[in-house]
Amino acid sequence: MHNYKEMKIWQKARKQVKAVYKISRKLPKEELYGLTSQIRRAAVSIPANIAEGAGRGTDRDFRHFLDIARGSLFELDTLLILSCDLEYVTEEELNPVFDSINEIIKMMISFQSRLV
Repeated sequence: MHNYKEMKIWQKARKQVKAVYKISRKLPKEELYGLTSQIRRAAVSIPANIAEGAGRGTDRDFRHFLDIARGSLFELDTLLILSCDLEYVTEEELNPVFDSINEIIKMMISFQSRLV
């Protein structure tokens, strides 16, 4: 088992959730149960899946949950792009989150390659 709280990838994903929630507050109220909810669920699932995978008994299981988390990163990226397309937020507002997504993806791929 891995201690997920000490993992930089989990810490960065956790900070990303806060940034995503801050941005998602700018979306219109009619999106609360639509795009806003989906953006938040995708963001929260990233550190949650890292933590769940870390608690599994094997590195193979851990890799599987990291794959799920990576899928959520791509989902989050797409949902944020859509929120920009719909002119709810600007690309400039999203750039720090996009940078964070890309960094976490790179960290995740590197970490997964080290798991046996």
